Amino acid sequence: MNKPKFIPLPPREILADDEVLRRAADFHAEMARRRTVRDFSDRPISRAVIENCLRTAGSAPNGANLQPWHFAAVSDPALKHEIRIAAEAEEREFYEHRAPNEWLEALSALGTDSHKPFLEIAPWLIAIFAQPYRLLPNGQRMKHYYATESVGIATGLLVAAIHRAGLASLTHTPSPMNFLNKLLHRPTHEKPFLLLVVGHPAEEAIVPDIQRKPLTEISSFIGG
Repeated sequence: MNKPKFIPLPPREILADDEVLRRAADFHAEMARRRTVRDFSDRPISRAVIENCLRTAGSAPNGANLQPWHFAAVSDPALKHEIRIAAEAEEREFYEHRAPNEWLEALSALGTDSHKPFLEIAPWLIAIFAQPYRLLPNGQRMKHYYATESVGIATGLLVAAIHRAGLASLTHTPSPMNFLNKLLHRPTHEKPFLLLVVGHPAEEAIVPDIQRKPLTEISSFIGG
């Protein structure tokens, strides 16, 4: 086993308590404006923007620093069309045959169905894959511990980075998503985690009239 190598923590600001509070409040105010969007504009977004957002995702904490993720960013119109066809086929099967009534009832407030035009209209789709293991040069498998948790954290940072850049996103999870491996030429051991739709919202975009749970319902404090 290799001896771990450590370096000094990169320089960071030492902030007064009131500045820490202000920054926390400012970031909350910004993220509170984030909404999932289903009405996208076809306005182009440069690859450089997506690359920087993905760099943020790649900075996420993860199990043993094995970074068990892959982000396949798609802007090609023909490929986005193929993804839409495959995703809508799975969604029709879900809505018409597999979804329990209680889940359909929960979704009814959001106005969703199997029709997914945003998969072609938005300029970028980012397919996020989790890697349960990696293949070493000698052909052996190296297990990635906490792969799903790590990819979930990275996805959260990616969504935040996209919002910070002034863009909108939609987390899309057709099930199953194995078609993404085939269309995007990813190895079969990688597991599609979700499909993130990224772009500018359409001028006429609307969102459901929903509320987020208050802090008292999502948290508890012990000793503080």
